[in-house]
Amino acid sequence: MPVTVITGFLGAGKTTLVARLVRHPGMNRVAVVINEFGEVGIDHDLVAASSENVTLLANGCLCCTVRTDLQETLRELFANRRAGSIVDFDRVVIETTGLADPAPVIQTFATDTLLAGQYRLDGVVTLVDAVNGAASLDAHAEAVKQAAVADRLLLTKTDIADSAGVAALRERLRALNPGASMAEAVMGEIDPSFFLDIGLRSARADAPQLERWLGAGGAGGGYLGDRLAPGAHDRAIRSFVLRFDRPFTWQTFSSAMELLMSMRGPDLLRVKGLVNVEGERGPVVVQGVQHVFHPPVTLAAWPGEDRGSRLVFVTRNIPEEAVTALFGAVTGLRTPPGAG
Repeated sequence: MPVTVITGFLGAGKTTLVARLVRHPGMNRVAVVINEFGEVGIDHDLVAASSENVTLLANGCLCCTVRTDLQETLRELFANRRAGSIVDFDRVVIETTGLADPAPVIQTFATDTLLAGQYRLDGVVTLVDAVNGAASLDAHAEAVKQAAVADRLLLTKTDIADSAGVAALRERLRALNPGASMAEAVMGEIDPSFFLDIGLRSARADAPQLERWLGAGGAGGGYLGDRLAPGAHDRAIRSFVLRFDRPFTWQTFSSAMELLMSMRGPDLLRVKGLVNVEGERGPVVVQGVQHVFHPPVTLAAWPGEDRGSRLVFVTRNIPEEAVTALFGAVTGLRTPPGAG
């Protein structure tokens, strides 16, 4: 069951967005997991029935409060769904708090094997306030990290922000996270499809799905397109791609990644990519946050003629040259000049 994580710094508009989403007809089979139900401000006439921590809205959407920890809440939701004690749902949206580091939430789906049998992380959507977003990025490392690890970025309050400031913020976010597609929402109004089908749905992913997942092209610019210099305040964060034309053995690739994680795990904000592994018919999908990686998944076949491994890195204070040198030392493979 796909899970979308919605994050963003304090005041970014997550409450407004979630309140809009639960009213949308397309969200009638979605469970929305939020930190404090009372903060969402859902109109009382939308509520059809409620229990201690699960509220059923009139359009069939579920809202659930995190009373203990996230894992327990998700397990309880799944068990109640299977038992038929709550309305059926086929997708989950998790709203984090404004000060939350999204990494532990992402890592939950990689480290909890029982949970991984029921849910899969579809993607991370980060809201950025167009009025105060630049100041938040300047002052708070949490805001920078939320934007850096996102699969999609959503600018809010653009209707009341200075147009030049909005343009500057967009460019700053493109430099910070060139692989994330970007959109705008006024008062939480946006098509729910922006939050759906972000990740790879199956082992038979086609080329467009893989390109979107890797961040090639799209509204966000794209990792595989032009390179952008980070803003003055975000120089610690780097986004880059490494490519390797020769196949890896799985042991060699794992050794390189394990060494990198042991040396610089906390600063390895996000990694995702396709790896050409000797003996496999299709590419192996890898993705992780800091020192925790999801179990690798082998796709049924390569979606095109390109068989090269490509790895997207988002790092903090780790230059591209250092990662390239590490892979070269461990594997003997070198990225072609100018690759990435």
